Amino acid sequence: MTMSLGPLLLVFMLGLVLIPPTLAQNDPRYIKFLNQHYDANPKGRDDRYCNSIMSNRKLTSPCKELNTFVHGTKDNIKAICGAKGNPYRDNLRISTSQFQITICKHRGGSPRPPCRYRASKGFRHIVIACQNGLPVHLDESFFSS
Repeated sequence: MTMSLGPLLLVFMLGLVLIPPTLAQNDPRYIKFLNQHYDANPKGRDDRYCNSIMSNRKLTSPCKELNTFVHGTKDNIKAICGAKGNPYRDNLRISTSQFQITICKHRGGSPRPPCRYRASKGFRHIVIACQNGLPVHLDESFFSS
């Protein structure tokens, strides 16, 4: 019994098309970006929120001085690497639309836990670095007050 190569070739070609985007989603720099800067559905967006999320995301050993969380969909943030972003300085990209953000700023004192944060919230254009079409760095300096 012989089998036509047509169906096997089709399955192989589909595999080539579908596997690379899946592998890109597992990029360690993208995963780190999501852990440090992405929160789709924030609760409260106040000092308690910052204290909790910074601890839960393991950003408190030592206490991170400043961290920004972007509230939106992963697809909207990824789109900044393409059509929804414009070139910015030093190979960065700036979003064409604003995102809801929460900035958590260390209140000072010891860099050792327990860390205490002050929250500020708003809407801002965000500046990111992209690699392979994925956000891998949020340019914190853009958010300084």
